[in-house]
Amino acid sequence: NKYRLSHYIDRLYFRQGFDWGNIIVGRQRISWGTGRIWNPTDLFNPINPADFSKIEKDGADAISLTYFFGNFTDLNIVYNPQDKFKKNNAAFRFRTNYKTYDLAMIGGYFDRRYIVGFDFAGNLFVAGIRGEAIISMDKDDLSENYTKFVFGIDNQFTPKLYALLEYQYNGEGITDKFFYDLVKLAKGEIINLNRDYLFLSTNYFVTPLLTGTFSNNTNINDGSGFINISCSWSFTEDMNLTLGSLITYGKEFTEYRYYQHSFYFQTELFF
Repeated sequence: NKYRLSHYIDRLYFRQGFDWGNIIVGRQRISWGTGRIWNPTDLFNPINPADFSKIEKDGADAISLTYFFGNFTDLNIVYNPQDKFKKNNAAFRFRTNYKTYDLAMIGGYFDRRYIVGFDFAGNLFVAGIRGEAIISMDKDDLSENYTKFVFGIDNQFTPKLYALLEYQYNGEGITDKFFYDLVKLAKGEIINLNRDYLFLSTNYFVTPLLTGTFSNNTNINDGSGFINISCSWSFTEDMNLTLGSLITYGKEFTEYRYYQHSFYFQTELFF
């Protein structure tokens, strides 16, 4: 009685393709946005960067329609019922390409709030740059709004060394650590508590089969954060082994002081 085995269905859907696009009904992956660490425009499947166990985003129960205007232009419309159809979310994302940049805009109604936003991704000389932003407004009082945005840059400096830097501004957050909404954080309704965050990550390819990763996420306002150190080995053609640790730091009552240190071993089997 001290053990439990749990299984979750991440994908289970019906898909019908047409000449003009496709329709998908069921639990599906809806991946919006361009940020590598945070995705404010991803209303359906956001991931907490402190959750090292997530390999892919969870599926969302939804009906989605995608209409293709061309090779690099499409419109994605999503309807996401909640609480046995008592609450409903709906949003759209229009995506296109201009020269070397991918551009998109979103809009919708989510968690009783109106959402508008955009995202982009492209190149700056030899580096990759990306960003996204939203404005969220209360449906009963549009003056009650907040803004979220991220901006990131990454580069493959050498064949073995890769680095990523990403900044997040979380307008929904609170700068006073004594007023953190820990209940919403525990329920997964929010990902971060404060306003400003900076994430730095580096990958070093020791060999084509062995990779070391060092990441540091910092809450700029209260000084807390976490360090993730891991090593991945392609043990066989269809198996990856990863050994890692998540070390949190911060003073009392700061955000990441509520997270525990973690040490983990992960096996991925592909078939």
